[in-house]
Amino acid sequence: MDPFSAEGELLTVHNAFHQGQYQAVLDFDTSSLSQSNIIPARVLKLRAQIATGDAAGAISSVQNEKEPEFAAVKAFAQYSSGDNAGATKQIEQLVESSSENATVQILGGIVLQANGRTEEALSLLSKHQGNLEAIALITQIHLHQNRTDLALKEVSAARKWAQDNLLVNIAESWVGMRVGGDSYQSAFYVFEEMAQTPSSTSSKSLISQAVSELHLGRLPEAEAALNQALQNEPKDIEAIANAVVLATIMGKAAEQQQYLEELKKAQSDHALLTDLEEKSSLFDQAAGKYSARVSS
Repeated sequence: MDPFSAEGELLTVHNAFHQGQYQAVLDFDTSSLSQSNIIPARVLKLRAQIATGDAAGAISSVQNEKEPEFAAVKAFAQYSSGDNAGATKQIEQLVESSSENATVQILGGIVLQANGRTEEALSLLSKHQGNLEAIALITQIHLHQNRTDLALKEVSAARKWAQDNLLVNIAESWVGMRVGGDSYQSAFYVFEEMAQTPSSTSSKSLISQAVSELHLGRLPEAEAALNQALQNEPKDIEAIANAVVLATIMGKAAEQQQYLEELKKAQSDHALLTDLEEKSSLFDQAAGKYSARVSS
């Protein structure tokens, strides 16, 4: 039986992880799990530990482990703590020796994609055997490539055999927000349910709700969801980044600058900051080709 299926014993912890309820994952009791599910459950706990900012603790706890799952977790923790070179080297070795391992595929795919090695990431992830997280990551990569057609194809295929799975709903909603139209509302319903249901709410789901509200042009509602996310986790980097965008759209210059400074302090190489710097440089280059005309 698939441990992540509706009947599987890891469904609850798996859903909690992907809803961003990391403390619930860390608190999950593994004492009654069958032996085959011990390692997958521990991997989720370690990933939650990394997500809450304790990459060093995760590295320490797997230091003497030999399984490829824990080697992949260690590499991902290194990447998350800024040791990109060490993480990438470790992932490359794992791809050579254990590319059929599901954890290696997922965490290796994330690290490779983060390094701009998209085709290698897709090649690794494509080795999955019905792994919905791999499908979600492939979908995300295709959206990053602006290949909405391929992303839609990926989630449509998964929907046929994993109809009510949370990850499929989330991935389908990502695609919906790229497709637009009525799909904005469908995506909103998914993220709102996650964000407003006490058993599934988290800063991550609130941010997703805010982004879908933004796409629908409901700025006050987007602001309310983001404020709630920031109230829950004031240092959440993605909440801060989205607050920069929302404040800019709403014309709140003081708030935009405040959040921008917070983001720079929290993660100076965040994708939003990199993109802003690139756009600013391109504008300066374009402006430099023209000289002001002074009328007499």
